[in-house]
Amino acid sequence: MERRNFLALLSTPALIAVIQACSDKSNNGASNPPTAGVARSNLARTATSPDDALEASSAVNALGMDLFRLLAGNQPVGNLVLSPASIAVALTMTAAGARAATLSEMVATVHIDEPATIHHAMNAMLVELASRETDKVAISIANSLWAQQGVAFQQPFLDVLAAEYAAGLNLVDYKSNAEAARTEINTWVGNETKGRIPQLLGKGATTPDARLTLVNAVYMKAPWLQTFAAAGTVDGPFTTADGSVKQVPMMVLSETLPYTSGDGFQAIELAYDSDHLTMLIFLPEKDTLAEFEQTFVVGDATSYLSPTKVVLRLPRFDITSSFSLADALQHLGMNQAFTTRADFSGITTEEPLMIGAVIHQANITVDENGTEAAAATAVATGAGAMPEPQPPLELTFDRPFVFAIRDRGTEAILFVGRIGDPTP
Repeated sequence: MERRNFLALLSTPALIAVIQACSDKSNNGASNPPTAGVARSNLARTATSPDDALEASSAVNALGMDLFRLLAGNQPVGNLVLSPASIAVALTMTAAGARAATLSEMVATVHIDEPATIHHAMNAMLVELASRETDKVAISIANSLWAQQGVAFQQPFLDVLAAEYAAGLNLVDYKSNAEAARTEINTWVGNETKGRIPQLLGKGATTPDARLTLVNAVYMKAPWLQTFAAAGTVDGPFTTADGSVKQVPMMVLSETLPYTSGDGFQAIELAYDSDHLTMLIFLPEKDTLAEFEQTFVVGDATSYLSPTKVVLRLPRFDITSSFSLADALQHLGMNQAFTTRADFSGITTEEPLMIGAVIHQANITVDENGTEAAAATAVATGAGAMPEPQPPLELTFDRPFVFAIRDRGTEAILFVGRIGDPTP
């Protein structure tokens, strides 16, 4: 029998976007109903508790840092942004249909400790993240699958998608009109990311051999808890990753902020107007960026943050990254899924499937008002004797730096990246 491709496609919007709440409606892509209908289990979404999410967050963060280090090493200059949450959710959904050695490799690559409970853990994480949405903060992770009509899919696979991801299979016809299927998928992604990613799949990316396309879209928009005054933004020098010096708009904030310094770096945490979302920004010492990127751990820095009077100067930035992650995932040990030896018989037994591509796109905008993803941290000083006034710390991000947007409740990293050149 001819081998068919199974395409796992990942999308992640900029860090100031709003994804619809993680509900049946958003995850089904109800705004763009497929022409051939939806194949869906009738199981209701299972109830979760916040503690259930920690297992998923651990996998998200471990996979995210593996990919960041690999991609950063391959791209030592320039800008970089990816969404560990988006990638991990999409791959875990795919793993629900993997079997034998294919499943074992995926479990190891995604750092899944308990394969029997990981889907429920991902469900809990998605529910918790959706609960962060308020009248000021928009955040959503939406999942959709686009399957060849007429193919019989395994009921246990459909049950996992419905019960743990609130997702069904949108039915399209790759065989007779692959271009129409590509257009429909891109339209769904564009709507879920509020237009930030209008064309995830380029022309020719979807072929008549495709049988299933899995898409995850992350969108978040959040204002800063303490906004930068637009009138205070002035041009200042920034030494880019390639060594050139450019004049860039530098935002200024004079506040008491969570701050720490460590071996070869300083870090600051900026809170969004939310109880859980924050952006951590790391400034490595000069000429140590590459070494820092290969060794830093987001969670380690958060343990040592303490309220500090800071005059912060941070450039505005608006960046986009697009990756084909197949080579990176194979480098991390997920090999069989991309070959004719792949076993996705948990999805369907009608045709042998393999992963043809893993496509990821992310973008982020940061300005005086907010960001496309963030976590909030309240800063308070305890009662006690009045200390001697200290001059504020001057912290200027005038050279390449690393950032991470995380949810303090689940500890999940939503976005991680590097700014090597903040100019448009």
